Amino acid sequence: MPADAGDEQSLVANELYKQGIAYFNDCEFFEAHEVWEELWTDYRGESRKFFQGLIQAAVALHHFGNGNLRGARKVYGTSRAYLEQYGPYHLGLDLEKFLTEFDRCFAEVVADAEATGGIEVDPETIPEIHLTATAE
Repeated sequence: MPADAGDEQSLVANELYKQGIAYFNDCEFFEAHEVWEELWTDYRGESRKFFQGLIQAAVALHHFGNGNLRGARKVYGTSRAYLEQYGPYHLGLDLEKFLTEFDRCFAEVVADAEATGGIEVDPETIPEIHLTATAE
């Protein structure tokens, strides 16, 4: 479901999109979620579920970092479901790479569906978002 070229260019340049990415890459996941939610609230185009997926990814990492494994596991799954339909690239994001890194970060949480504690996020596995100029 690629965006049309005009819509894509304006969204990639959108300040809220870029600010959310900056927060995400600084591991400020709650703030990233808030900024992207502001963008998502008013947006009605075909990238709406993509933004929802980014919001959910930030929320999943926020929960994981706070030790809420049940919440992290649940939101991780919904985030993946939203984002994977936009691959392999969308709005400058290499989704295949991002989802591979996201999966690696959550591997232990997903592997133990009953775990409610005792698993901590490994900072080395937290995915980052780096936009590319790849055509979709």
